[in-house]
Amino acid sequence: MIKSMTGFGKATLQLESKKITVEIKSLNSKGLDLNVRMPSVFREMELGLRNQMATALERGKIDVSIYLESTAEQTSAKVNVPIVKAYMAQLQEVYASADETELMKMAVRMPDAMKIERDEIDENEWTEIQKVVDEALANINKFRTSEGVALEKEFLHRIANIMTLMNETVALDSERIETVKTRLQAAIEDLKVTLDENRFEQELIFYLEKYDITEEKVRLENHLNYFIETLAGSEANGRKLGFITQEMGREINTMGSKSNHSQMQKYVVQMKDELEKIKEQVLNVL
Repeated sequence: MIKSMTGFGKATLQLESKKITVEIKSLNSKGLDLNVRMPSVFREMELGLRNQMATALERGKIDVSIYLESTAEQTSAKVNVPIVKAYMAQLQEVYASADETELMKMAVRMPDAMKIERDEIDENEWTEIQKVVDEALANINKFRTSEGVALEKEFLHRIANIMTLMNETVALDSERIETVKTRLQAAIEDLKVTLDENRFEQELIFYLEKYDITEEKVRLENHLNYFIETLAGSEANGRKLGFITQEMGREINTMGSKSNHSQMQKYVVQMKDELEKIKEQVLNVL
């Protein structure tokens, strides 16, 4: 069973005075590219969170966001009274005719007029948040698995197409050989020379062996079967599938270079097209 690197997971938690929302987004990437956004009060927990994400998600361009929304009537922002009074006294010297209300409006807009009391991390609260992180991870992994099922169906369809095209290519091989024989014999007759029949047969066999695609057919079939076997494996295997597609491409290209037959070459082009579609989607596999 394969998994996609693309996914999204979200979970929320309502505490007594705040609401916590965890969102995890993932896209394909060669390695692990992890970006974490969280309230500064939780920053000392970031390293542990990163390790947890790396273990659970393994690979991908991953954005983790933890949002903190206060639902209490009280706020942690307080008026910095001494600073505001100092600003008002200075403003009074500049705007002697201004009343206190106007001075107050100007003073509270000045730097440091408000102070935010930094909350300390509550271990019990972080334990609850950890449960929400686990839930978001479970959701994104469920999403990745679902996407993996769709990818697997797509791969099996493309592999079956390549297998069919390969067999149709091989089926034309005997026709191609007869065509080559006839063409060579006609060319020799045009030259009006007498040849040793045994020598001609030997040279013809040597020539045809250079264009024989039996080995390529056998290797390509093995690669196709190995691809299907790897799809059914239990381990993360996106990189392995990528290596197999490279080997498949080599065999298809060799078949194309040997297929001096128009219909066979058309089948080879179609196989290349199917393989390119597989390669595009393999990049999304975990």
